[in-house]
Amino acid sequence: MTQFVLVAGAWLGSWAWDEVVPELRAAGHGAHALTLSGLAEKQGVPAGQQTHVQDIVGEIERLDLRDVVLVGHSYSGIPVGQAAEHIGDRLAHVVFVDSNVPADGGSFLSAWPSGRAMVEASMAANDGCWAPLTAADYEGQGLTDEQIARIVAGSTPHPGATLSEPAVLARPLGELPATYIKCLLDGAQPTDDVAELLKSERWRLVEMDTGHWPMFSQPGELARILLQCAGAS
Repeated sequence: MTQFVLVAGAWLGSWAWDEVVPELRAAGHGAHALTLSGLAEKQGVPAGQQTHVQDIVGEIERLDLRDVVLVGHSYSGIPVGQAAEHIGDRLAHVVFVDSNVPADGGSFLSAWPSGRAMVEASMAANDGCWAPLTAADYEGQGLTDEQIARIVAGSTPHPGATLSEPAVLARPLGELPATYIKCLLDGAQPTDDVAELLKSERWRLVEMDTGHWPMFSQPGELARILLQCAGAS
């Protein structure tokens, strides 16, 4: 029995996986959607990058999960990639869903130089938090108006320290057993750092013909791919 631990990206909480979790459980597996500190129902909780890493590691240890498929979407690929090496033999597989990946000593912002000024301006105007996107920002990502409205209504400001603090890795990320899901409406090719990691014999690429938020736009297809990842572990 695989235990899926699901972590959504910036502005989102565990609720983002509401249409994926039942599919995984129906297939006979455990599914645990996690809200990171400072987001959704945990708004106001101070959080830096390592807080989010510990959120994930702590939940896995608290529930004593084994055979873990650890899933990180978007921003959360950074703490998920770090948490994966902390949980040792509890880990079966890591899945990066159209996500950022951690680099030792690098941060979310340092890996996105073209967006850094925009994010920092938003943080300066919003008490140190990155303000959620507006409905217009989700256009062209395979989402219905109803899905966009749901995301916008549920999003909360993202704690800025988690974006600027550096990741800490003890070993190369390419050594992890991993699948990278590329959502093609958000760009046809993986970023250069991901393309380099995909050269590892332990990494594989899966493409989805949808946008950056597949847990909303194609939850059934995403669940099917995650179940395949469990079988590959």
